[in-house]
Amino acid sequence: MSDQPEHVVAAARRRLRRIQGQLGGILAMIEEGRECREVVQQIAAAGKALDRVGVSLLVSQLQHCLEDEEAARAEGYDPVEVERLFLSLT
Repeated sequence: MSDQPEHVVAAARRRLRRIQGQLGGILAMIEEGRECREVVQQIAAAGKALDRVGVSLLVSQLQHCLEDEEAARAEGYDPVEVERLFLSLT
């Protein structure tokens, strides 16, 4: 992730650690035999949180591509491909 600004990477790490904790909680809920509705709500919340991390990283990359499309292409970032990745998260 060397092409991402450090503040974006740091925020993604923090969010992913929280999601990791959420997943551990979901696993514990399943092992405890908790209500399906509760488990599914937590799975949905974790999924949305993970999507937000992906969107944040892609938005940062899109900004880079839009600032200097030539340099982005030279670094291997095709703006069309990045846009396609962004749309895959929606």
